[in-house]
Amino acid sequence: MLTLSDTENNLHFLLMAKGLLEPGAQELPWVPLRLQIQHQGRVVREVWTNITEEAPDFAEVLSDLSAREMQWLGQGQLVIAVQSEGRPPCQLAGTIAPRRSCDTIQSVLCGADALVPTKTGAVGSAKLALHENGTLEYQVQVAGTGSEVVSITLETKPRRKSRRNILFDMTPSYQDGLASGTWQDLTARDAHMLLQNELFLNVATKDFEEGELRGQISSLLYSGLLARYAVLPTPLAGQFVVPAVRTGAGGHAWLWLDEHCHLHYEIAVAGLGRADDGTVSAHLHGVAELAGRSREPKRLLKGFYGTEAQGVVKDLDAELLQHLAQGTAFLQVSTKLHPRGELRGRVHIPNQCEVGGMRLAPRDEDDLPEASRPRDVEQLKKDPNSCFFEGQPRAHGARWAPAYDPKCSLCSCQKRTVICDPILCQPLNCTRQVHPDDRCCPVCEEKKPGQDVPKAEKARDSSEGCYFDGDKTWRGAGTQWHPVVPPFGLIKCAVCTCKGATGEVHCEKVQCPRLSCTNPVRLSPSDCCKQCPAPEKSPPELSDMMQADGPRACRFGRHWYMNNESWHPTVPPFGEMKCITCWCVAGETHCQRQECPPSACSGSAKKENRCCTRCQAPDTLSDVLEKPHDDAPEVWSH
Repeated sequence: MLTLSDTENNLHFLLMAKGLLEPGAQELPWVPLRLQIQHQGRVVREVWTNITEEAPDFAEVLSDLSAREMQWLGQGQLVIAVQSEGRPPCQLAGTIAPRRSCDTIQSVLCGADALVPTKTGAVGSAKLALHENGTLEYQVQVAGTGSEVVSITLETKPRRKSRRNILFDMTPSYQDGLASGTWQDLTARDAHMLLQNELFLNVATKDFEEGELRGQISSLLYSGLLARYAVLPTPLAGQFVVPAVRTGAGGHAWLWLDEHCHLHYEIAVAGLGRADDGTVSAHLHGVAELAGRSREPKRLLKGFYGTEAQGVVKDLDAELLQHLAQGTAFLQVSTKLHPRGELRGRVHIPNQCEVGGMRLAPRDEDDLPEASRPRDVEQLKKDPNSCFFEGQPRAHGARWAPAYDPKCSLCSCQKRTVICDPILCQPLNCTRQVHPDDRCCPVCEEKKPGQDVPKAEKARDSSEGCYFDGDKTWRGAGTQWHPVVPPFGLIKCAVCTCKGATGEVHCEKVQCPRLSCTNPVRLSPSDCCKQCPAPEKSPPELSDMMQADGPRACRFGRHWYMNNESWHPTVPPFGEMKCITCWCVAGETHCQRQECPPSACSGSAKKENRCCTRCQAPDTLSDVLEKPHDDAPEVWSH
């Protein structure tokens, strides 16, 4: 392991020589060890030492490296070679290269971090990569500036505000908002400061010649997000908010849809939490929303920790996925000072997703990834993680529509276990809905050209209530309900409350009352709390009911009913069946569903009743005169 001194050109290294010595093979208790630093086969530095079996490690400092040696070190041209003089002799060698890591070297440039702070709503976003040969590859995006960019420079921290120390000028590679290129003359000191987060990027414009944007280069720890290495981040600027916000903050974000249509996101912001803009620690309260232009459907992306946020959303609705595919989606960061958005950026992710967790099948089988292509039946049977359902083997991770409900259910195979869930319909932010025959859920009616969007179709925000992920519904502020959690269904043992002030849903376990009886029962299998059973009638009364010389009673479920008594039956887990009536006749129970006569009114005038539909009474006298009617005040139909 090697590292440079922070202030001087001294190379510190630690050599762990385990394995160079074999127990009992040496005549002396120590072995001479020669260490060389070589450049193209020529020895530059050489050190001799003795190591023992008990202390095989060796630490040393090579002091006062020359400028040429620092250049060779930074470009990966030096080799460290170790040779032991024992019997048998052993030799090892390796190239000294910059530290390799899966972390992402990046920077968010904002006006708040400029040497003279600015508030223009502009932003800069940079991604860098340091290669083994010491070459620095850079890509710097600039957006939202009010005047022309005149310079983009890589700098150290200035000793004085008026004296900037420029290491490299990226301006010649800047074109159309992007500076892209490589820097090949890094020294070891430059690479060391880069990896120690001691370098800065500065963007100067005609209006701000010393710098409108500035950002410290730092490393984002590896998170597994593949988008970091494949695409540039999305810049987030105040100028992109509608209306534009002149802020000193900035940010950028990576977003990516995986093969299951789950949205992975990672957001980094800078310049928030300044005392002079009234948003102290605003980054802790910030939220990010993904919103489209049309009717602006929104989805809260939680997970801010300091100035960074990351997470996964597994249930994006179809409308947002369509906006992502069309490039009409936006990532928006809000703060206490700007609750309607302080930073914003456009997001475009081409995809074939239908709803979160489902992907439209490609047209050709050749377009499928290798793991998703149909496999041989015999091969599936040999797979210990495969499933067998409805007479067919299914691969682990496969998803399909079951034959018993191909339109409104979805099954998946997870390690020999088949899980089938009903498709829960998403809430639609529109008043005109249609229900296609080939879909389980209704969709918004397509807007005709020139047709205005009604006010009722505007996006809902937290002031209207809460959005609950379980059953995909909006709830009014202050309302309480039993949640629906797929695949378990209605959970009566929990009660959720919508906190209208914050738009948060708070759920807690139902506290069952204490019962005085010794044999409590659940009246319905779906009930959460047990109840004391209703006291049964005494045996003499029951015997009286069964006497042949009088009308006999009926027993239905756990209850007895007198002769000629009628009731609505209770059928677990559906509860009381209001549309079915049962009655007792001489000890026999008869049940019948309510019959509804055919309707004689137009479909537009129908109103839903509990069991039947009925014609709506006309609202005005003109309606009465225009429509034919009979003597009956209303007509019922089933």
